[in-house]
Amino acid sequence: MKIVEEPNTFGLNNPFLPQTNRLQPKMSPSAVSGPAHLFRLAGKCFSFVESTYKYEFCPFHNVTQHEQTFRWNAYSGILGIWHEWEIDNNTFVGMWMREGDSCETKSRQTKVHLVCGKSNKLAYVSEPSTCVYSLTFETPLVCHPHSLLVYPTLTEALQRKWDEAEQLLYDELITDQGYKKNLKEIFEEAGLLKAREEKEVEKQSKKITLEFETVEKCSKEYKQLSEEIKKLRVLLGQRGIAYRENSAGNTSVEYVSHQVAAAVASVLNGSKDDEPLHGDTGIWNYTA
Repeated sequence: MKIVEEPNTFGLNNPFLPQTNRLQPKMSPSAVSGPAHLFRLAGKCFSFVESTYKYEFCPFHNVTQHEQTFRWNAYSGILGIWHEWEIDNNTFVGMWMREGDSCETKSRQTKVHLVCGKSNKLAYVSEPSTCVYSLTFETPLVCHPHSLLVYPTLTEALQRKWDEAEQLLYDELITDQGYKKNLKEIFEEAGLLKAREEKEVEKQSKKITLEFETVEKCSKEYKQLSEEIKKLRVLLGQRGIAYRENSAGNTSVEYVSHQVAAAVASVLNGSKDDEPLHGDTGIWNYTA
């Protein structure tokens, strides 16, 4: 296992110092969530020693690593703080511990896999990629086939929302994308996932996308876009600007809008020395 060490201040790992002085978390752990029978693990910690390193997994709290040597700057740090569940196919597949100690330009994080075992113990630790760790925790609490199902952990109100989403998908009133978005919102409301700000890409990109959540919305947006294209066609025709279709005669919204946009851009980007447009008065309004 690859270990990335960082220089520490002298005395930071002095065993006589309180633990709170040695490990400074970036954030508080998320609230306890998930299967109720796992809540009994909260407040407990489980250790695993590999070579000169000791790892501690404290469910619903954090994961830490301690170098057990007499070096003055022996590393002792946080590999992740309890953040959220990873969910797939109605199943809790792992616990994510994020926002650990800094590691170059990012923070350390750890995914904990829960597997069936005769006793509660931390069984294996690895580092599949730099500063991203993987822990395997064995426990008899997940041996039952239904022990990690998500649906039973939800409130009746959220279960109804899930049922409604299933029906909408079955009736083809929403797409798979819309269905997954609905589930994500349900899991966030239940406190199983942390809400994220995912609008940065939308702000940076002004491109037209044809991905819609419902058939109704798709049809409505397509109709509006078609009307806009018709208006632009008329405008370009009045100014004597031609746009072309592809060799296959493609008149799809995406293709035509691209051609129209290119033609409009050629007008807007024209310099003051450009010739007047066909059908124009020949006078540029410089004061506009």
